[in-house]
Amino acid sequence: MPWVVDTCVVIDVGEDDPEFGERSARVLDRRAREGLLLCPVTTIELAPAFGGDRAALRTFLRHLGVQDAEPWLEEDTAAAFHGWWRYIAARRSRRVKKKRPIADILIGAFACRFHGLITRNPADFAPWFPRLRLIDPTRS
Repeated sequence: MPWVVDTCVVIDVGEDDPEFGERSARVLDRRAREGLLLCPVTTIELAPAFGGDRAALRTFLRHLGVQDAEPWLEEDTAAAFHGWWRYIAARRSRRVKKKRPIADILIGAFACRFHGLITRNPADFAPWFPRLRLIDPTRS
């Protein structure tokens, strides 16, 4: 079963980030046999990093071994619905700062259907998706 790759990890590798690029690339290499894919939301978030050139993004992803054609399903919508509810409940009770992380909710919900999520920002997902497996390249 594949792993979903968060936006920040793709950018780390694509921009050869001096702090995170190598570590992110190593984690992707280790998980490549299980499969790697993007949430459709991540594809959208990557538009600025590739100058709006989707063909360039797809070429980069192909070289990286990451698929980007997995569709969004009703199951993903249900997971996002529950994750967003958890987030809003926590915000209303003042347990979180005023941030509207809808992209993170959508990416986390999508990842719930797969093996887990590779992200440098596990704290942005763990509270809303308690069963989601997370791999943080900075700790691997």
